[in-house]
Amino acid sequence: MRFDVLTLFPDMIENYCSLSIMKRARENNIIDVSTINPRDFSLDKHKKVDDTPYGGGAGMVLMAQPYVDAYESIIKYENSLTVMLTPQGKTFDEQMCVDFAKYEQIILICGHYEGFDERIRDIIKPYEVSIGDFVLTGGELPALCLIDSVSRKLDGTLGKLLSAEEDSFSNGLLEYPQYTKPREYRGYKVPEVLLNGNHSEIEKYRREESLKRTKERRSDLLE
Repeated sequence: MRFDVLTLFPDMIENYCSLSIMKRARENNIIDVSTINPRDFSLDKHKKVDDTPYGGGAGMVLMAQPYVDAYESIIKYENSLTVMLTPQGKTFDEQMCVDFAKYEQIILICGHYEGFDERIRDIIKPYEVSIGDFVLTGGELPALCLIDSVSRKLDGTLGKLLSAEEDSFSNGLLEYPQYTKPREYRGYKVPEVLLNGNHSEIEKYRREESLKRTKERRSDLLE
């Protein structure tokens, strides 16, 4: 899968995607991450990409021309999706993540400052996505959340695809408690059922713990 990210801060994207699982996924050609800086398309001699809003108000608004030109410079795959990261978008969730993983290319548009000139939406017509009901300085962190979560759904990104299938939300529930060595730490012991090698009992225990944790912490998921 290819990710093309329109961002004023390409180093934020590149730095994260050059580490850990994302780094291995890129090296193994499972994902390709490219950044496009709208400043490179500005017609202003100072590479300006924002200006004061018509009608007055605080903050600066991102100008349409640099963003639209930057977007139009990208070669689009046939099976491509364009996403704008914005608090006004649909909340990103596990099902959306699964759906996005079916695309060959995702183009991500990161905002900054006070927001986008509305004509960017009018011309590009992106699918708008939010990662939660809060406001961030820019769209880079949400873009990275999307890249990371979608990449995990691609075969080969994780050592075992089963790891992704057992994550929280993958089956509509929160993940069960996990343990590793030592068997006892500060008086807390690993549940005996996980030590007996009976896989059917282990599966039953994990299912019950997953339901219990979901009921305690996110009862809305059970509904």
